[in-house]
Amino acid sequence: MADVAVLRKWVEECDNIVFFGGAGVSTESGIPDFRSVDGLYNQKYKYPPEVILSYTFFMRNQAEFYEFYRDKIIFLDAEPNITHKKLAQLEADGRLKAVITQNIDGLHQKAGSKKVLELHGSILRNYCMKCGKAYGIETIIKSAGVPSCSCGGTIKPDVVLYEEGLDQDVLSEAVRLISEAEMLIVGGTSLSVYPAAGLVRYYKGDRLVLINRSSTPYDSYADLLLQCGLGEVFAQL
Repeated sequence: MADVAVLRKWVEECDNIVFFGGAGVSTESGIPDFRSVDGLYNQKYKYPPEVILSYTFFMRNQAEFYEFYRDKIIFLDAEPNITHKKLAQLEADGRLKAVITQNIDGLHQKAGSKKVLELHGSILRNYCMKCGKAYGIETIIKSAGVPSCSCGGTIKPDVVLYEEGLDQDVLSEAVRLISEAEMLIVGGTSLSVYPAAGLVRYYKGDRLVLINRSSTPYDSYADLLLQCGLGEVFAQL
């Protein structure tokens, strides 16, 4: 692919690259996204996934929330794919400054990436809503029903649910990194979930690369547009 050759050349020329990714980064690791034909939004549940994954639902129906969460959100057997691995290698080579991700699966870190900004939190971290005590993912997996802290409080995943705001420190750092980047690679995201999608607007350079199977609202702003799978592209870098 000629476009991949252009991307490869740009990567070789830059040492301040930022990668901003979404669910499409992890689909090749067997983790379903939300909006594709096979995604969670197109499966049938008693409630729509966006309702179940809301703060209001969590507070009112915690047992049902956790039944869905354990069944459809946690994928501990998933392994990093070629995209995760190549991004970690680019960071080790001094070319990639950071990964900014909307994913909560921890696969970038598992692949070896060090500078990872998790806009929507992580399934690997959990905390007591009453005393703040931290818990790992095993506590959620091994417990039945609603997991509770030793103090009696409810344990909540450290993920951003619908109706909840993003961590402002993480968001500010993401804005800084993107605004200072020489090259921004955006991959595996429909760029339809805000405020995360709006981060692209902070990029000031002339090497904006969009890699996604379907079109996004930002396609016309891209300096390089590749409408294909991420693995197909990163396998050639």
